Amino acid sequence: MNRMFLCMLAVWICALNPTHAATNNYFAQGTAAYQAGQFPEAAAAFENAWKQQPASGAFVNLGLAEWQRGRAGAAILAWERAAWLNPFDVLAQQNLNFARTMAQVDDPQLKWFETASMWLPPNAWVWIAGASLWLAAGAQVLPRFFRWRKAGWQQWLTALGCGVFLFSMTANFGVVSRTNLGFVVKRNAPLLLTPTKTGDVISLLTAGEPARKLKARGEYYFIRTAYGSGWIGRRDFGLVCPD
Repeated sequence: MNRMFLCMLAVWICALNPTHAATNNYFAQGTAAYQAGQFPEAAAAFENAWKQQPASGAFVNLGLAEWQRGRAGAAILAWERAAWLNPFDVLAQQNLNFARTMAQVDDPQLKWFETASMWLPPNAWVWIAGASLWLAAGAQVLPRFFRWRKAGWQQWLTALGCGVFLFSMTANFGVVSRTNLGFVVKRNAPLLLTPTKTGDVISLLTAGEPARKLKARGEYYFIRTAYGSGWIGRRDFGLVCPD
């Protein structure tokens, strides 16, 4: 446990490097507040930083501040958002692994195409889909336009473009599907039978527990967790892709 804590402390120190986040005044304010031990103020500054310029580094540092405040659910949500923007962010992944171990919550259950969509940033799949479609179309149209002789490389490029396009569209579908993933941000958040303040409580959810939003009504989300379905207040649940 001591070794894990020291590793986490090292991650915290490295994550405070401004090169990992958007360089703006809010980020600088958050860094100064964090170093001074003013974690609520640091969290507020990093919250404003990502709203001004979404970046994985801003979310990583927001998670660190929330964790120091004892808000494990909000920290896990922030690191998940960092991983959403940049799947290659090692700090976000290390912090998530540590936090989930300490909070004793599971990873979100993903479908295979959702897992594939995490290989690259969300916007990358859009560009790949467009480029592969143009590649396949160009391999068929350009030779006819320039009256080139049919060759095997034309068919090969067409097949390659079509294959990449179909896979990228599947990954894009996974990206859209993952926008409904979220995490409980409040400790012992009530899962309700109806979307009302007086609704019967089905169970109490652990901070950081993953769930999938199925629909929304007013100030409530209807979510499905690994242990059941029900309504939860919007303030108690955060989507990995903010509204």
